[in-house]
Amino acid sequence: MLSAPVRRILAAVTLPAILALSSCTAGPGQAIHVRQVAAGQPSPATPSPTPSTSPSPTAKPAPGSLAWYVSQVPTFPEAPPPQPVQLPATGPAPIWHRLPTDQKVAFITIDDGGLARPPAVPDFIWQAHIPVTMFLNSPAAEEHDVYFRQIEVAGGVVENHTIRHTSLPGRSYDHQKQEICGAADKLEALFGKRPTLFRPPFGEHDTTTLQAAHDCGAKAVFHWSETVHEGKVRYQTPEKVVHPGDVLLMHFRPALMDDLLAALKAIHRAGLTPALLEDYVR
Repeated sequence: MLSAPVRRILAAVTLPAILALSSCTAGPGQAIHVRQVAAGQPSPATPSPTPSTSPSPTAKPAPGSLAWYVSQVPTFPEAPPPQPVQLPATGPAPIWHRLPTDQKVAFITIDDGGLARPPAVPDFIWQAHIPVTMFLNSPAAEEHDVYFRQIEVAGGVVENHTIRHTSLPGRSYDHQKQEICGAADKLEALFGKRPTLFRPPFGEHDTTTLQAAHDCGAKAVFHWSETVHEGKVRYQTPEKVVHPGDVLLMHFRPALMDDLLAALKAIHRAGLTPALLEDYVR
């Protein structure tokens, strides 16, 4: 399994327990963050368990179960201390297919949110310590906010993917700004944090898109380096390997558990560690 970065808390308590605790303190529309929850330490007075005289064999998790997915996650080295990339001082937001970094990290991103939300995904992300960035359409985020808040508690971050998921290039500045700013406003109201990253629908953009994204608070616009669908990584380069700074794209679809696992294995084969985009774009 992944080594938890320092800023995350080891999963010593279950995600449902955290949500129950957080629901007592967070008001409507407030984001809940896992770093606010402290795991209790075992009491020194607790007696040590008595060793069994007849050891019982450990049952292997059933294929397809949450425990099985967690057991398949490779062991990664600790992510290096992030070195944030330099952002332009003026002008429109930059767009990147690959984050300009030489650090041995890659980034997992999940788009949309309206089609499917496999119920085991929040617990998988929590137990395997998977850093994910969610580019959400604001209506899906509003309709299924509890689900996405669970992923946020597990360490995910919500970012902007417009309101209606329609192609932006060629549309007026006012139209594009409404799509981007309108979604940013709604996501901020839902999760308590304004998005700072933007992904245009289908990856399509023009200079107006980049300017409107900047004006709506986006520090950077992201395309992708690889896509992951139904458990298969589709590379955009002939080397068929994940490079440092690569951005892997998947969607909230029925096979998302398989997609996450495939992405983790591809990152591991490349000698990289999953990291969070927001740690590098500040």
